[in-house]
Amino acid sequence: MAAKGASKVGKTALRYFLGTCVPSSKQNAAKVRVPQLQFDDYVHMYFKENEFIYAHDPKKLCKTGDVILIKTLPQKLTRLITHEVVEVIYPLGDIVDPVTGKEIVGCRYREDIEEISKLYGKKDSTFDYSKAPRRGRLEGTRDFTHKKMYLKYYHNPDDPQPDSIPI
Repeated sequence: MAAKGASKVGKTALRYFLGTCVPSSKQNAAKVRVPQLQFDDYVHMYFKENEFIYAHDPKKLCKTGDVILIKTLPQKLTRLITHEVVEVIYPLGDIVDPVTGKEIVGCRYREDIEEISKLYGKKDSTFDYSKAPRRGRLEGTRDFTHKKMYLKYYHNPDDPQPDSIPI
């Protein structure tokens, strides 16, 4: 009897979630938006609601907009950080079709777009994806998408509000 009860206490279910990384003000943690479907008993329909989870990310794997895989930690790291980043599934920017492995722009493959431009002639104004710089090269200098931003609704010299955008 004692062995049976002890085995139940030591087990914890590992749960994996797929979510989108949003801007976070935490140092070694990523804020993840996990969509969930909530059932409404009155209407008998499911509605999408988002849950925000903080995941431990010491290697800084994910950036804002990335679709990432997270798992629950066996014990909470802090009061807020309850999950851990496993891997980045889809980085924001270059989209790759999971079935074929080809790169996509909008609803067409890049290869098809390049073939069409070869057939009809390439314009000087067309965007060249092979020469485009990688995402995040200006992070910290001009690109502030990794920081949490909000509008500055009031001016107070005692409260500097460093992450705000003036109206």
